[in-house]
Amino acid sequence: MEKFDLAIAYVWEYDKDFVELAEARLQSAGLSTFIITEHNIHEITELVQSKKIGFSLLLDRAWDVDTNFEALGKMLHRRKTYILNPYKAVHHAIDKATMHLEFITAGINTPYSLILPPKSESEEIFISLSDIAILGRPFIIKPCNTTGGGVGVVTGAESLNEILDERHRCGNDKYIIQEKVYPALINGRRAWFRCFWAFGKVISVWWDDLTHEYQLLSQDEIETFGLKKLKSITKKIAEITQLDFFSTEIAYTTKNRFVSIDYVNDQCDMRIQSIHRDGVPDMIIEDIIASLQRFVIHYKHKHQL
Repeated sequence: MEKFDLAIAYVWEYDKDFVELAEARLQSAGLSTFIITEHNIHEITELVQSKKIGFSLLLDRAWDVDTNFEALGKMLHRRKTYILNPYKAVHHAIDKATMHLEFITAGINTPYSLILPPKSESEEIFISLSDIAILGRPFIIKPCNTTGGGVGVVTGAESLNEILDERHRCGNDKYIIQEKVYPALINGRRAWFRCFWAFGKVISVWWDDLTHEYQLLSQDEIETFGLKKLKSITKKIAEITQLDFFSTEIAYTTKNRFVSIDYVNDQCDMRIQSIHRDGVPDMIIEDIIASLQRFVIHYKHKHQL
């Protein structure tokens, strides 16, 4: 059987640049890689079934949009391939209601929130006037299990009717209703950050929640502006989720608190800033790939002993 160190699966066209950079970097370090797309998924599945090909690790960026990839991933898992971001852990981590409760238990600040059951389970809900008063206006409405690019999220809700309308749209999903968080200004910038947990390393970046544009966050800025908690909060989220690669949004608010906002994004948008205005800075992409390379090398050495 021919065995590769790492397989990367993807279907999103904008993943191509990231995947090609990752493959070049890992191959230059002497690691073997294999790319799986919609063009060869069926062929590779047959080769895995017949034990003609195998992989030590799989980074699967396609399973959530094409069940063929999840089927292959589960087969590989049974063959002892390590799945970066195990599917079971992802299903647990992307449930916003579950994460909200687990974050609170772990001492991570979250926005004041109400968790509503799916409409299919409970037609009637009770929200008091005091609940609405604490939420303030506007507030945010999020389905708990619909993820990716803010799909289904209402950021400027004002009324109970909007909550009822949204519950009707996704009748089988729980909803989380959150107060709107306002970031402080630090040196003229909104104190909103995207923090990556990248295969054992925390990488934090300025991220404007209005423009969705990134700026590099230097170590000097972390020291000067008292931002060390970004690292400890992200590490704690990694411990809770047991994921290998994700991002989270953390704001430093006008109330002088670090607050976790968009809890766990397991499929990080890896578009590159030099190509896309609102992409991830090229240096951060390189840092993430370097961390992936270290992880694969460590895993390879550990399992060769």
